[in-house]
Amino acid sequence: MPVFESLYQEYPCSYNSPLTCDRPFQTAQQIKGAKFCLECGFPATLPLESEIKGNQGNYQVTNFLGVRGLGRLYSAIQLKDKQPVIIKEYLLPNRCFNESETSKRKESFKRIGGVDLADSRIQTFRLIHTLEAIADEKGERCYLISTGLESSQTLSRYLMDNGAMTAPQIRELLNQALQTLEFLHTQKLRFPSNQIQQGIAHGNINLDSILIDVENNKDFYIYFGDLAIWENLFIPPIINPPPPGNTIEDLKALGLVAFYLWAKRTPNYSSNQPLDPKDDQLWPDTDDALRQFLYRLIGLENPFASAEMARKALLQLSQPEQAESLRRSLDDAQEKEKRFRRLIILLLIFVFLLLGGGIWYYFWQRHQLGDNNRLVQWPKLKRNFSEVSNVPTGTFNYTGENISTWSLILKQPVDNSRLNDLLTNPKPGATATFIYQPITSPDVKNPTKSIEEVQTSKKDFAITSLVDSITDNLDKQAVAYDGLLVFVAFNKKDTNLANYLGGQITLEQLQQIYTGKITNWQQINQKLPNLAVKAFAPTEPEAIKKFQEIVLKNDNQAKALFDANVTKLDTTATQNQIRQEVQKGRNTGIISFGILSKTWDQCTGYPLAIVDGNKPPSQPLFQRLERRPINTLDDLCQHDNFYFDVNTFQSYPLGYLMFVVYPKDNSRPPSGSTFAEMLTTRQGQCLLSKVGLVPLQPMPDDINSYACKSVP
Repeated sequence: MPVFESLYQEYPCSYNSPLTCDRPFQTAQQIKGAKFCLECGFPATLPLESEIKGNQGNYQVTNFLGVRGLGRLYSAIQLKDKQPVIIKEYLLPNRCFNESETSKRKESFKRIGGVDLADSRIQTFRLIHTLEAIADEKGERCYLISTGLESSQTLSRYLMDNGAMTAPQIRELLNQALQTLEFLHTQKLRFPSNQIQQGIAHGNINLDSILIDVENNKDFYIYFGDLAIWENLFIPPIINPPPPGNTIEDLKALGLVAFYLWAKRTPNYSSNQPLDPKDDQLWPDTDDALRQFLYRLIGLENPFASAEMARKALLQLSQPEQAESLRRSLDDAQEKEKRFRRLIILLLIFVFLLLGGGIWYYFWQRHQLGDNNRLVQWPKLKRNFSEVSNVPTGTFNYTGENISTWSLILKQPVDNSRLNDLLTNPKPGATATFIYQPITSPDVKNPTKSIEEVQTSKKDFAITSLVDSITDNLDKQAVAYDGLLVFVAFNKKDTNLANYLGGQITLEQLQQIYTGKITNWQQINQKLPNLAVKAFAPTEPEAIKKFQEIVLKNDNQAKALFDANVTKLDTTATQNQIRQEVQKGRNTGIISFGILSKTWDQCTGYPLAIVDGNKPPSQPLFQRLERRPINTLDDLCQHDNFYFDVNTFQSYPLGYLMFVVYPKDNSRPPSGSTFAEMLTTRQGQCLLSKVGLVPLQPMPDDINSYACKSVP
């Protein structure tokens, strides 16, 4: 990377670094409309509230953030929809570039400034997403507009603020980075000029071109920016340009970045001399396996041929504690061999036992780790209804909303019967009968009538997902997960809304859609079709209540706008409307949401992954064969090929628990707690999973091949 101090030698900056000097910023602050530094004549920073016109929209500067790489950074907003963006301003100062050089580099920048996937999917591989590249036709500036990552910082800043990373953090950083490089090196990419290229080298990997976004002071995500293909356009011609990057050099550069972060060192840019990874004294001694991996990544030993091979090797690395345990075992074995050298028979017995134990441990570990780590809670559950003890005698009436998940799934067929039939007399031989009597709340905006029925002893217990308002004399027990899926039109053609959205949508975008702030899909992204947004909501009061709670944050004004702008329609009717428009060859802008049991086993609407802030997209619906989240290439009409991943669903933004609510009164029969106990047996969880709810814990993969009454 070129040194800041040597970039613009033609400008007599008192700090010998006009790009990072604060005088251009002070000039812009003090003198309205100033375009050049009063001291040396270098281009001043952009004034606040200045506007930049682009092809995708106009942008207004809100703040100067500083310098990264070869450009200056500003926070800004897109004026049309007030969405935050980041502007990176590149300079072609006239003392360093003549008119011909400036013109050629501007044209090149507009053609290659930013990359997207060639198939127009929204990429999720941690590249900073660029919106457009703009060249000031009359000036000496260019602008790269990208989505905002305000909470992120460069790895260089992270290193200064937090010190060295630990070995596990280095491993995670490498895992994310190699995944990004594998994507960058191998995917078909499209430049702004619509030129398509099969893979590209980053060419500019360093501590300043990688951003890190830390969440909860623990988890982090990294993002690559500042690719050499456009960054190097702004190196003055007087400076020898760096050689063209390649994939192997990317791996070496990433290895050096990891080395710097682990060793708590920074390269000496002023002398253009990086730290020497051959110096053993610079390396931490906490993870020998990681050190050997970085040797290979940097190219000191047996270099990797690709990012894919490097990542596979990284994922197979032994952990430090495993290596230490192995060393201790070897030392113990050597000591025992010396101690019992003369006792050959005992030694043979010892070896035999060790070998036999190792073989047993191998097969046991293979079986246990492969399944039991995932299924740690499943064996702890009672097997079926018949194992539930102390079932009270009598007929017990319970309730829930008339239009709700529970009312729907009780009618669903399962194991050659209906769920309601299986749960009316769940324990053979017991004289307990559970009768479901649904009720309709008079206020659909506050569907709590079922809980009031329990509170006033009119019903023995209730099943609901709305438990925020239960009183102290009531108790609750979770029995399964329910949730909402947001869906848009989907078919096998490429030109459908699900593909344009990249299979995902953010909570913020949902909030804006359902309060009427976004009325056309192009307000989200200019690359989306020019379609009016048609926002629908289901008719289940609990579903609407949970949506308003999670997405609208229970804001009264937002809920009022929701009521004014959203059409409420049964989910099946919404799906039929989508299907009719697709069959007529129309593009439809319909978006809706619905409860799991009405949305997961259909293929008219594609259930979008949900993005919550800076977290990765969360898609709980998985493809069974490959055990991965669905994508827009999957044929959702093959319902048996898909399932909800329980571990993912536990953090899915639109997921929530379903509860049995019952009195704490010990003088009344414990019908509610007993019913909840039955539903949380293996048999109960199996039944609920088959009718569209998500169990509280992972279940064996082949559970659907069993009748739930005989689950293992």
